[in-house]
Amino acid sequence: MPSSYYCPAPLVSPHLGIPHPDANLEDSINEIWNRRLEENPSLYNGKKFRYAGYALRHVDGLDQESSVCLHLGLTDYRTFVGTNLNPLWEKFLIPSEDDSVRCQHTSSPLGNGAIVETSDNRILVLQRSYNVGEFPGYFVFPGGHSEPEELGISDHQNDKGLTQAADLNRKVSQEMFDGIIREVVEEIGVPAESLTDPVFIGISRREMNVRPTAFFFLKCNMESKEIYQVYSRAQDGFESTQLYTVSRDELRKMALRMPGCHHGGYTLYELMIQTVEDARQSSRWL
Repeated sequence: MPSSYYCPAPLVSPHLGIPHPDANLEDSINEIWNRRLEENPSLYNGKKFRYAGYALRHVDGLDQESSVCLHLGLTDYRTFVGTNLNPLWEKFLIPSEDDSVRCQHTSSPLGNGAIVETSDNRILVLQRSYNVGEFPGYFVFPGGHSEPEELGISDHQNDKGLTQAADLNRKVSQEMFDGIIREVVEEIGVPAESLTDPVFIGISRREMNVRPTAFFFLKCNMESKEIYQVYSRAQDGFESTQLYTVSRDELRKMALRMPGCHHGGYTLYELMIQTVEDARQSSRWL
């Protein structure tokens, strides 16, 4: 993959969300969560990584590679339901061109999504179940969330020394990539060994409720017909009702019926493809 769009592992640094100064708005977080619990007592308030922006790190040298540092903290499902999914979610935002400042009062858990290309050059798309809470029936890419609890992280790690902090960064970075493979395996049913190492292609933030999602590109060495067979046995198959393997032209049309962050993931994929094509054209003239 060309270094112009390939970014090595993202890193983590502590970053807390800031409570909103409007006490009534903050109180609505608990009120909404308690109502949801009454409707569904099985809800689990799991920990999630909170997205608080990024920084680019340019490395001087022959390869001229860049890396992305993701600023991450911790949040939980309760705060997500009470801020990003709050009917008054726009009131949590601050007018600012700086995205991390604008969204500093929201939970903003970092989701993940995978653009998976099959060996017969098709892209995998799922149709969401009509029983899910968000965007029932919409088209989406496979994905979910990387999990802090996979690493035993249950609170902010502000008291770590430099060596421990660097080790934690590496572990969280690896979880970003391990997490998306896990989601593809669980939602599609393909074996992990059939997938290439994920390439991080960028982050998309939904306009409605400003939910962020990190997108990755992977290739699968299985053909479409084989993938349809394993999909019927997928571990998380209940989250979707149908699998599609589509061409780029078909994907362009389906993207119009995707949640905003996944439509952004499609745009990132197109930018990646264009970057590769431009690089190939340039190399022909060298």
